[in-house]
Amino acid sequence: MAIGQVERRRTEKLFAGGIADPAALFAELEAAGLAAVRERGEATTAELTALDPRLSQRIAFSQDKAYAGAISVSQKVFFHLALDGWIGRGRPRGSWTGTQVRWSPIERWLAGGIPEIPTDEARAMLVRRWLATFGPGSRDDLVWWTGWTVGAVRSALAAIGAQEVTLDGGVTGYVNRADAAPDATPDPWVALLPALDATTMGWKDRDWYLGPHRAALFDRNGNAGPSIWVDGRIVGGWGHRQSGEIAWRLLEDVGAEATAAIGEEAARLEAWLGPARIRTSFPTPTEIALRA
Repeated sequence: MAIGQVERRRTEKLFAGGIADPAALFAELEAAGLAAVRERGEATTAELTALDPRLSQRIAFSQDKAYAGAISVSQKVFFHLALDGWIGRGRPRGSWTGTQVRWSPIERWLAGGIPEIPTDEARAMLVRRWLATFGPGSRDDLVWWTGWTVGAVRSALAAIGAQEVTLDGGVTGYVNRADAAPDATPDPWVALLPALDATTMGWKDRDWYLGPHRAALFDRNGNAGPSIWVDGRIVGGWGHRQSGEIAWRLLEDVGAEATAAIGEEAARLEAWLGPARIRTSFPTPTEIALRA
């Protein structure tokens, strides 16, 4: 709820220069859009935009910035309906790699909609799950990942009884108490992870697994591209060529055995994707070079 309110204020500020009363307009269009989704059961943004000419308006933003652009009213209307839990993404149009998704009313997936959970309880649940997946992590990692205040993160950590640990560099980190015991050393492994993978984007401070490779594998806005992992570290990147080939590049020496394993994993991924082609909308320098 809190994140939805913050995003709504950002949207209203974004559209304030081109729409007289963005809050009133969005309230009206969201009600109409939700009614249309419920009536149809499933619809794309393009199909819903055709219902009202106001949804097709495009508003320019940040014209004096390098990231200047324009955004449609419909894009934000359905973004907020989803963020507030009224609709959810269904299957894309065309193949599974399609970028145009169909919206469905949330009760189609969850009978009765998303249940209400007290804010403090929900925050505690989320932090516990984050630590189970990404822990140990620092308080700064959690503040960045959740978008909450330091106070909110501190309260959630206290509520679940998170245990403090010392991270590399003397930074204080946290784990769930059940995970405080040292893990057994895993067997050697490699992985080719896609753009914006939750693992790559899991922490604010990334030097311990990304090293010096940020400029090669992230775009200017901080979006992670396809990455190659060896034993818990990012060591290179990959791209999907139009021919179907998975092209890859190491950014550091990982030894002959790991290099061979990466080649095998790339071949497996290429066969698994088959006729599908993966094209990210924010290619990184390494991906651009590998696609050529």
